[in-house]
Amino acid sequence: MLEELAKEIHFAGTHDDTKVIILKSAGDRTFCAGASFDELIAIQTEAEGLSFFSGFANVINVMRKCPKFIIGRIQGKCIGGGVGMAAAVDYAIATDKAEIKLSELAVGIGPFVVGPAVERKIGTAAFSALSIDAAMWRNSEWAKKKGLFAEVHESIENMDESIQRLANTLAHSNPLAMTELKKIFWHGTEHWDELLKQRAAISGTLVLSEYTKKAIEKFKAKMN
Repeated sequence: MLEELAKEIHFAGTHDDTKVIILKSAGDRTFCAGASFDELIAIQTEAEGLSFFSGFANVINVMRKCPKFIIGRIQGKCIGGGVGMAAAVDYAIATDKAEIKLSELAVGIGPFVVGPAVERKIGTAAFSALSIDAAMWRNSEWAKKKGLFAEVHESIENMDESIQRLANTLAHSNPLAMTELKKIFWHGTEHWDELLKQRAAISGTLVLSEYTKKAIEKFKAKMN
């Protein structure tokens, strides 16, 4: 799924007819819940771990390099990798139901792969707080105050209206100017191809530990 998402974003970014990209998910409660517990438990080797966590790394890097603006439609909760997706869009528009949580430490790993994107958007202090208290939900106003969300709306209808308005405006804006702006926004991240690969390797190693496997099983049982 992550591989397909990366391909679609890359295709849209290089397609002349695409003026702006809207990243959205189905349903009205959750934007992205992050990694699957079943897939995490199934990882048996460091190579498999690297491959798995590189999925999020690749999506973030494709979003970073995409010459088109990406609007995030954040209609619900963002957990773990979902916070990274929200941080990697260029302009996130959310509802007041869009709570966020970096839950990785609670299952024995850490937000290593999504960390650079989240820290870039909300700063080191806020990223540290999210990473350390992995059990606490932060509400949409907290996320807006820290810079993760550009707008927060009281309903999905109002959110979608704002997204449509902005998308229409951007569709009629100078594409060359937007491309140059995006380069400026992401200046200083040119090393992320290697950085996120290194971060994926850290997660891929930690996920193999007995502590992490037990933590994931315990967390999974609590969810069922």
